[in-house]
Amino acid sequence: MCAALSGLRRAPPGPPPAPDAREVRLGDLPLVVLVGVTGVGKSTALDAVRRVRPDWRVLPDRRVVTDAVMIEPLAGRAVTDREERFRLTAQYRETHPGGMAQALGELLADTAVWGRGPVFDGLRGLEEVQFAADHYPAWRFVALGAPDSVRVRRLLGRSDAFDQVTVAGGGAAADLQTRLLALPGVQDVFHPDEVRALADLTGEGFTADDVLARVKIVVSERRNYDPFGAEAFLRTLPPERALVLDTVALPPAGVAQAVEAWL
Repeated sequence: MCAALSGLRRAPPGPPPAPDAREVRLGDLPLVVLVGVTGVGKSTALDAVRRVRPDWRVLPDRRVVTDAVMIEPLAGRAVTDREERFRLTAQYRETHPGGMAQALGELLADTAVWGRGPVFDGLRGLEEVQFAADHYPAWRFVALGAPDSVRVRRLLGRSDAFDQVTVAGGGAAADLQTRLLALPGVQDVFHPDEVRALADLTGEGFTADDVLARVKIVVSERRNYDPFGAEAFLRTLPPERALVLDTVALPPAGVAQAVEAWL
């Protein structure tokens, strides 16, 4: 495992270690797991919660685990383009139907490093959440949601080097709506009025290519993960096991307060 996963390693073949061992399978620990797709506000909410729960030990995030367990073993190299990463993680799920939930749950954690109740950011989509709930009964879930158009705006407003995706050509802002409508799958995610509103974001100082790239990230992610299905499933779990929050209705401090009360 890479240095970023210090205190974590793949479990060797054979039965899992005893629950009181120093190294314990993450699937056997009572994790608190954040659920949500890119741009719903997980990192912001997590920062807010940690201000009231400084004792939380937060595991390496989804991106780090994905690189170490999925991307680099499949590609043999680092991959930064979000579209290619979605393709590779979909390939991983062909043999690991639980996706990130399965990858995470099978890791051994050194409890001297991570404690016995760490936090993970995060799972995405119905399949991952359902797998986690079915296979890891000690896990609890906090799902954060926001409309797709809000997610695009949030991606435009953050400076994250990870938000890289290749867009064809380039062009004037005037033809951005045409370029957006040409994206495969865009009309499965956004209504025509929403596409027009996204094209109008150039009037707020964003470039046409930046808007197109962020929309492409959201559409590509929705092709692979169903956030609404995940939220609907989590609402079927006992309330002490799952909390579903709207990050548009609640500011970060409100999310932190709701999570603290639920814990």
